[in-house]
Amino acid sequence: MTAQRPTFDPDQIRTPAATPLPRQVTVSQLTAAIKRALADGLPGTIHLLGEISNFTRHTSGHLYLTLKDKGGEIRAVMWRSGAADLKFKPADGMEVIATGYVDFYENRGQCQFIIRRLEPRGTGALELAFRQLREQLEKEGLFDPRHKKPIPPYPRIIAVVTSPTGAAVRDILRTLQRRYPCVQVLVHPVKVQGEGAAAEIADAIARLNREAASLGGIDTIIVARGGGSLEELWAFNEEPVARAIHTSRIPIISGVGHEVDITIADLVADLRAATPTAAAELAVPVRSEVLAGLDEFQARLHRAMRNRLELSRSKADAIGRVSWLRDPGTLIQQAEQRLDDATSQLQAAIGRLLDRQRSRLHELVIKLAAGRPQTVLHRLLQQLEHLASRLRWSQSQSLLAHDRRLHATEVRLAGVRPQAVLRQAHDRLATMASRLDRGARLHTRQLANRIDEKERALRATSPIRQVAAEDKRLRKLELELTRSLAHRLKPARQSLQSLAGRLETTSHHKTLARGFTITRDRRNGHIVTAADQVQPGQEVVTETADGEFASRVTDQGNP
Repeated sequence: MTAQRPTFDPDQIRTPAATPLPRQVTVSQLTAAIKRALADGLPGTIHLLGEISNFTRHTSGHLYLTLKDKGGEIRAVMWRSGAADLKFKPADGMEVIATGYVDFYENRGQCQFIIRRLEPRGTGALELAFRQLREQLEKEGLFDPRHKKPIPPYPRIIAVVTSPTGAAVRDILRTLQRRYPCVQVLVHPVKVQGEGAAAEIADAIARLNREAASLGGIDTIIVARGGGSLEELWAFNEEPVARAIHTSRIPIISGVGHEVDITIADLVADLRAATPTAAAELAVPVRSEVLAGLDEFQARLHRAMRNRLELSRSKADAIGRVSWLRDPGTLIQQAEQRLDDATSQLQAAIGRLLDRQRSRLHELVIKLAAGRPQTVLHRLLQQLEHLASRLRWSQSQSLLAHDRRLHATEVRLAGVRPQAVLRQAHDRLATMASRLDRGARLHTRQLANRIDEKERALRATSPIRQVAAEDKRLRKLELELTRSLAHRLKPARQSLQSLAGRLETTSHHKTLARGFTITRDRRNGHIVTAADQVQPGQEVVTETADGEFASRVTDQGNP
């Protein structure tokens, strides 16, 4: 770790002689004078101890922060070139030692501290960076055991990412050759410490994943390095290496440093080994153990095959004792007979179904023909004409009966006409007058008076008036009969109009008006609903919304 540097002591500042200013100065002259005074009065390098606050990382890469203690604070800036070398992430509340110098920003009239190097106080920068990266990756789930891939137990090709000149690669190759000499080893040389080492390690892992197929299929990758200090092992604590290991499709064994050394690569890898030699031991099995296992498997396989063969022989003997297995043709013949029966039943069922469907279709056609608006209207018009003819017949019969009664009345009245009765009375009176005397004439006169009175009474009750009254009654009865018939016909007309409206609403003419047509066989008038109902040369009639036209079938078409 870097030794802690002394902090800035303001008592050791040498105060230069003040330079006199003109009587009147501009702002620019004043700020320039302040900047010269600070540059002359303060040392070029100051180690400043303080607490970070208001930390901001600008998109340009520069760091802006405030360094403060209990008594004061100062604005500080760390340029992008220095911020890129930081091993840890500054944060508010962190105590640091900032190495740099004081500068005066003339554009804002602001004094600020320019940081060249920044280190955490108490904890080393590398240790703090290790903790910060570990916490970050742990939150992202890179250490989660669910992401660990299993190591193949019997690999064919193993890739080793390490330094080609270190002791780690020799230990790995020697261990692999001793334990499992049939494995093929590919060594990808990289730097394992210093500037650019982390980038080379991450690039090697990514490249092996990309070119695994062309290299014959890599089963396992070993990332290894011998022991060393934290600074020497720092390449395996870099974030690019951790993310390359996490995204690798090939299982990775990490063997970095000694047993006490733990790096970020160890935590992210699918399997951690204490040393490079241990990583090689975990990557492959022991050949002798594999051979012993194979011998045991071979013996077990022989026993299993022998048992399976004996069982198969027993089954074959048992099968040979079954009668129907000796002559399997009988089963086939029985199956064929059952198939024939099922086919016959199926054909019969299909025929019955087709007959029912044809009968139903014929009934539907009859119902449709009966329900055509023209048919219904024709039937209703026939009913109306029948009712009208019955009404006319009833009226004629009623009038004929009235005429007969009137004629009979006239005949009866003809026999008792007043003129005939009076003539007879005068004749009898004349005869009586000739025979009687004057007294008799008086009596005859009195009788004549009575006859006159009777004549007047008879005239008052004349059958002519009765005939007139009877005629009036007959006319009234005829009028009432006409009104009754009209009253009874009115609901019938309304019902007929309602039925006609409903028929018109459901009429196929509405469907024809929307662009559809109806095609009928010209011979029997049956509606054609399928292409197989007509034959080439057959004449059909097509009904449209505004009329009909006849045509001849030239092609039956495809069903």
